[in-house]
Amino acid sequence: MLKNINDFASNDENLFRRTARGGFWVFFLRISHQLLQIIKIIILARLLNPKDFGLMGISLLAIAGLETFSKTGFHNALVQKKGDIRNYLDTAWTFSIIRGFILFITLYIAAPFVAIFFKAPEAKFIIQIMGAAVIFEAFTNIGVIHFQKELEFNKQFIYKLSGTLVDFVISIWLGLLLRNAWALAYGWLAGHLTRFIVSYLIHSYRPRFALDLKKAKELFGFGKWILGSTMLTFLVTQGDDIFVGRFLGVAMLGFYQLAYRIANIPATEITHVISQVAFPAYSKMQDNINRLKEAYLKVFQVTAFLSFFVTGIIVAAAPYFTVIFLGKRWLPIVPAMRLLVIAGLCSSLAATMSMVFSAVGRPEIDTKIQAVRLLILIILIYPFTGQWGILGASGAVLLSIFLPTIAFSVIALKVTKCKIKAFGKAVILPFIAAAIMVLVMFFLTGNIDKTKAAGFSLFILIGVLVYFSAIFLFDKFLRYKMYSLIKRYLREMCQAAE
Repeated sequence: MLKNINDFASNDENLFRRTARGGFWVFFLRISHQLLQIIKIIILARLLNPKDFGLMGISLLAIAGLETFSKTGFHNALVQKKGDIRNYLDTAWTFSIIRGFILFITLYIAAPFVAIFFKAPEAKFIIQIMGAAVIFEAFTNIGVIHFQKELEFNKQFIYKLSGTLVDFVISIWLGLLLRNAWALAYGWLAGHLTRFIVSYLIHSYRPRFALDLKKAKELFGFGKWILGSTMLTFLVTQGDDIFVGRFLGVAMLGFYQLAYRIANIPATEITHVISQVAFPAYSKMQDNINRLKEAYLKVFQVTAFLSFFVTGIIVAAAPYFTVIFLGKRWLPIVPAMRLLVIAGLCSSLAATMSMVFSAVGRPEIDTKIQAVRLLILIILIYPFTGQWGILGASGAVLLSIFLPTIAFSVIALKVTKCKIKAFGKAVILPFIAAAIMVLVMFFLTGNIDKTKAAGFSLFILIGVLVYFSAIFLFDKFLRYKMYSLIKRYLREMCQAAE
């Protein structure tokens, strides 16, 4: 009995170590990716106009829409599946190629109609050229899925970042030469081509054409709920873009999408880092609810701690960041950015819960809640946007995320059997710290010229010191235990970096 307990504890520690070390590489990847993207946006915002960003946004909407509504969910099914998955890889790869060709042909034919819908004829050829990325993605080596399943994120770092670097270089170079939306399009396409090539250089697996319908059906049994959830997620995350682009015009879509990209950092960056590591780790714990509960609470606590911090910084610094880095012509995005960053915070917290549902084989929960979220957005988007423009669209998005997040929380507590007190502490304490930080930044920094680089840096530094000081006090007097958790993760991450 004692031996079993020791083995169990050893397995827990080993899984934590692999998860933390994987987290180092995913975190490093996302930080590197985001820094390159921010630098690219800052440079191209000076070279291009909002309409160019809007044209790129329309093209990405068309591609993402078709990709979303044809997803098989095989990737998540393979990560979640217990045991050896090699017998399933060739079938999954073959279905990916068939799907890729169908998507490419559909995109090519649909491009003129998409351009007419958005009243942007220039978008037609951009969509048709960018459609080639679907083929590159379809032929990508299916073996790279092992990087996520086995928590080998050091290899995934090389695979993913290679495309980001090429996208960055090509976009900036062509931005200086062309001064139009094609710079963004060709950079994006070059990034996908690079990842396709690197996938075969970095993993030894060589997929072959195989079509085992029995295996495909087995994978789709799990993947169908991922498909449903992904379809609904697309509609609730991109439906506002479609509405803004159609009724407010391409230029306003460019404003709105840039606001969304900057504001969504908590959801797209923090959650992406954590979900990449947490989902496969949760999947390995799915048969032990106590281990899952403890792991989930730690992940949720770290996510809330980071998300509230980033949200508070963006809410306070949005206008000054815009003036310094993007230019005064982008100031209309500031009010929308502030609402959207709060929506991103809610989405970030909800995403930690949806990972648990998928890991325990209950992806239908996420699908049903996303359906509710879509319904709320459909009800609110037209009157809000008609009344307040992109600010109204942002408000509709915020409400459509905030209300379902409450439902996510209730169900997550039941599934993981977490105590309300522990869950509440993980949310309330960073919220209070962020609120104090924002109030100090708003009311006690009046003598600082925040539109200059030095003043802006001091402004941000004050916010950072206030937030982390509040967290330190919560650790000391309210047993928040954030610093001990961070130290443990950092220790494992540092060992991973050595």
